[in-house]
Amino acid sequence: MHRARVTLALAIALALANGLVVPLRAQDAGFKPEDLVPRHLAAIGPAATRSGTKSRVVQGAAVYRILVGGGGREEGKVGLVSEGHKLRLVLRFPGDYSRENVLFNGEVAQVAFGNSNQSRSPMASFLATQDVILRDGLLGGVLTTAWPIQDLKDRGAELGYEGLKKVDGRSVYEARYEPRKHSDVEILLFFDAETLRHVKSVYSLSIGNNVGATILESAHLKPERSQLEERFSDFTTVDGLTLPTHWNLQFTRELPDGSTMISEWDSKSVEIQNNVGLDPRNFAAK
Repeated sequence: MHRARVTLALAIALALANGLVVPLRAQDAGFKPEDLVPRHLAAIGPAATRSGTKSRVVQGAAVYRILVGGGGREEGKVGLVSEGHKLRLVLRFPGDYSRENVLFNGEVAQVAFGNSNQSRSPMASFLATQDVILRDGLLGGVLTTAWPIQDLKDRGAELGYEGLKKVDGRSVYEARYEPRKHSDVEILLFFDAETLRHVKSVYSLSIGNNVGATILESAHLKPERSQLEERFSDFTTVDGLTLPTHWNLQFTRELPDGSTMISEWDSKSVEIQNNVGLDPRNFAAK
């Protein structure tokens, strides 16, 4: 028995040293998984206030950085508008990399070209191919009226409880989001264990790749992995709703040859407005 305890303690210590997520089973005893959704919704605001919010406009400053696989930094602006299940995100920057422009208009998900050479950034390409993130209103978390946790049943989606975890030094409840239609992307949502605020989303995709120029080269190729992380912090109350004012997007792409690229979009909201009359052209697909 003593040896088993030592082995478990050693495994946990090694996991922490390597920055892994560690289940906290002992602290999980008093939490009921069925309470996750209602407690999270209550953390946003009263039911009447939530249902009475039909649209939202978020505007602020944004900074784009290449963290790994290159260099560069640009300052720009962010605009996020939503109405019901519709949403549109625009990130604007000077220079050749001019913008990110993605939308879901209730029927069509669309991701525009963002570079002067009429190409998409790796993050934009990921959103274009894994459009469930837009269609289900996951992008932006509670910053949009499209946030699917507000009406899981109507969307035909499910939220599976994965346990209490330790992420970035914080105790969080992890949940697996399962959309109505099958998707290759794994979707994990994280809620602060104390406040039940949504603080993080992780979208992960792994594609096997074993086609190289030679048999030996093929044997050494790794899967191509893509991961988009959203982090939310600095919550404030606007019109009776508790919303984040700091939104960080980080996209990681690992290629079969072992090279890695990580880019970051860091946004801080200057203004959040609810129930704004929106021009239908905000959600017009081209």
